[in-house]
Amino acid sequence: MKPAAQKDEALLADIARARSAGRPRLWWLGQSGFLLHTPAVTILFDPYLSDSLTAKYAATDKPHTRITERVIAPERLTGIDVITSSHNHTDHLDAETLLPLLAANPTARLLIGGANRDFVLGRLGESVAARLVTVEAGESVTIAGVEFHGIPAAHNTVERDAQGRCRFLGFVARLAGRTVYHSGDTLGHDQLVDSLAPFHPDLALVPINGNLPERRVAGNLNGREAAELAQAIGAGLAVPHHFDLFEFNTASPDEFVAECRRRGQRHRVLANGEGLDL
Repeated sequence: MKPAAQKDEALLADIARARSAGRPRLWWLGQSGFLLHTPAVTILFDPYLSDSLTAKYAATDKPHTRITERVIAPERLTGIDVITSSHNHTDHLDAETLLPLLAANPTARLLIGGANRDFVLGRLGESVAARLVTVEAGESVTIAGVEFHGIPAAHNTVERDAQGRCRFLGFVARLAGRTVYHSGDTLGHDQLVDSLAPFHPDLALVPINGNLPERRVAGNLNGREAAELAQAIGAGLAVPHHFDLFEFNTASPDEFVAECRRRGQRHRVLANGEGLDL
């Protein structure tokens, strides 16, 4: 198993140093999870910090064998204002991650798509109802001084409920003079660039594991497509995610790096637990 770049006490110490110095900083926590700290607010995007999927699929023909060690137990992350869940797949909506996080951060709000509210309550319990904030694709909501915009995502299609609400989202967060795009899980689709281009995100967090039917799971952009998207939306910096967690559903970042270099797109590949000053 790959070691994390930082984990446990080392990761917490890095977070504490950034907070003490008032330095805006981003950490990749594995899969699609990112911790974003600014002096004004701390956001945790789509965390998965358990082994629930490995346990669930251990005796099946689709084992979720972990590649990289976990960086932190969820209950150890504190000082968080907003947590996001872009859709209902367990690596983005994990009870074993979210319930300890919500308990450790009693004022944090959980941002979800409105189409997913009933499912979220079914998985996490009615006790979290007061902590939920919903947003729709094409709309925005403000939490803890941060303006969040819902972006339609295709996983594998732009799926809507009976009320026309998207079941899969990305999020754009406008905070402290910065604009950050977290893709959730998505393929390219005909609304994606038009939805994102007006924001010109300073930072784009994009998936790179691709879409292979033999995996028997919904897919994502591959490395080339992720680099193309970052350039198309005018991203200042692109950081890849959704790799290096499960053996059956990962990809090398090499294609992403090569395509970013070819296009002149600024990029940075993080290791699990690694931080990046913004």
